[in-house]
Amino acid sequence: MILDSINQELLTLKEKKNYRSLPQLIHDGRDVTVDGRRMLNLSSNDYLGLANEVSLREAFLKTITPETFLPTSSSSRLLTGNFTAYQELEQQLSTMFGAESALLFNSGYHANTGILPAVSDARTLILADKLVHASLIDGIRLSSAKCIRYRHNDLAQLRRLLEENHGMYEKIIIVTESIFSMDGDEADLQALVRLKHDYANLLLYVDEAHAFGARGEKGLGCAEEQNCINDIDFLVGTFGKAAASAGAYIICRQTIREYLINKMRTFIFTTALPPVNIQWTAWVLKHFADFRSKREHLLQISRKLKEALTEKGYNCPSVSHIVPMVVGASEDTIRKAEELQRKGFYALPVRPPTVPEGTSRIRFSLTADITEKEIDTLIEIING
Repeated sequence: MILDSINQELLTLKEKKNYRSLPQLIHDGRDVTVDGRRMLNLSSNDYLGLANEVSLREAFLKTITPETFLPTSSSSRLLTGNFTAYQELEQQLSTMFGAESALLFNSGYHANTGILPAVSDARTLILADKLVHASLIDGIRLSSAKCIRYRHNDLAQLRRLLEENHGMYEKIIIVTESIFSMDGDEADLQALVRLKHDYANLLLYVDEAHAFGARGEKGLGCAEEQNCINDIDFLVGTFGKAAASAGAYIICRQTIREYLINKMRTFIFTTALPPVNIQWTAWVLKHFADFRSKREHLLQISRKLKEALTEKGYNCPSVSHIVPMVVGASEDTIRKAEELQRKGFYALPVRPPTVPEGTSRIRFSLTADITEKEIDTLIEIING
C-alpha cells in the first residue's frame, strides 16, 4: 500500500515532466559525454574553470607526501578531528576577509541548515527573501523562529515588515543570497546594511555561494564588491563552486564562532572533511587574487549571452554568470534543452519544485574557460 502511493507520486512526476534521474556522465575537462554524445558543459558551477586546470593540481600534489596525504579526519572536530589544516584555513580566511574569525563546515547545505537553528529561538523573527535557496528554507524550518518571506528583492516591503515587527521580537534576522541561484540576479547588500543600522536588534545573513570566487577584486564575493564585509553578521560561502573544492565557511565575529561550535548540530555531530581536502582549498585560495582576468572574462561572456536572450524576447533578470532562459512550461523547456544537447551544448532544464510552476528554464551556468566564440555559437542556435 505504501509503495503503491510512492509509485503513484513518481508517475505523477513523470506525467508533469518533472521526474528526475541521475545522468550517466563521462567527464573530460570542460566537456561531458552522455549517451555517446560529447558536449560542452554549460551546467557546471566551476565558475573559474579551476577544476579543469591540471597544472594547479600538479603544483598542489608536489606539496603533499604520503605522510601528509590524509584522506579522512575519522572524527568530529570536537573530538580528535581538529587537524592543523582546519585552523590554518580558518586563519587564512579571516585574513583574506579582514574579519575577526571564520569557521569551516562540510558543505553549504550543512552551513545553511545548521546556523539558523543554532542562533534563533521562539523570540526570533526571520525575514527571508522569497527566492532563497532550499538549504536556507530547510534551515528556517528546523529553527523555532517565526518566518516571513518577503517578495524577491523588495526592500520597500522588507522595511514595512521591520517597522511592524521589530518591537515584538528579541532579534530579527534578514536572510538573503547575494547572487540568486536560479535567476542570477543580485541583492543590494548596501541597502540591507543601511536597514540593519536602523534597528538595534537586526542581524544580516548573506549566502555568497554563487559569488565567492567569481565576484570582487580579490574574488571574495559581492560583499567585497559592495564594500560591506564587516557589516554582515553571518557571511556564508562555499568552496564547491568557484573554488573547485568542497566545504563551506562563515565569516563572523569571534563570539558567534564560539557559539556555533557549542550549539550548531550540523557542525557538532558530523565527521570533519578530510584534511587533504582542506589543504587543497587553502592552496586554491592562496591564488584567488591572481584570477582577476578569469573573473573579467566570465563577466564579459555572461553579459553577451544575457543581451542576446533579452533581444530574443526571453525573460532574463541575470546580472551574473548564472544566465537563465525562462521558457515557461516544463515540456517546452525539456525540448529546448534536448535541442541544445543535440547541437553540442550540455544545458539542463530546471523545473518545479526548484522553480515556481510556469517558470521552467534553461539555466546556463557559465565558466571562465568557455570562449567567446563558443558563446557566439550558442547564441546562433538560440536565435534559430
